[in-house]
Amino acid sequence: MSFFELLENTPKIFGFFGIFLLIFTLVAFIFNFGFKFRIVGATIFSLLLSLSSWAFIQSYNENVVIEGAKYLPIVYDNGFDLVIAKAEDNFKEESIKPTLEQLSENLKKGSRSGANIKIKIRKLEKISDDVSKPVIIGEIQNNVKMN
Repeated sequence: MSFFELLENTPKIFGFFGIFLLIFTLVAFIFNFGFKFRIVGATIFSLLLSLSSWAFIQSYNENVVIEGAKYLPIVYDNGFDLVIAKAEDNFKEESIKPTLEQLSENLKKGSRSGANIKIKIRKLEKISDDVSKPVIIGEIQNNVKMN
């Protein structure tokens, strides 16, 4: 079973376990078993796990992969309107546009108050042995409002 299959099944697994424990808890209260209050906690916890794993699945988004794009680490994100990714020295010119599109698609929708975001790709150009300067090789402006 892959991770994503397990992720999809966890609310059902914890839900069925919680229902089983709920029935067992009711039986424990009817027959006045000594452990009846301990099993209440386990029942509530398993139902809470079921709800929280369902909520996680609802909020989980897989990353968009665009053909021709390269993975670039984000080195600066002010959380509002500017994201900068770092390109290596051997970054190809034809990968700039798909990489910018991939970076803009993978930003969470609605997470930036509907701001127009500038996404930049930069390289470091060596000036001397210990000094380098950033050079912008690609830039896109995107609006990430909720759809």
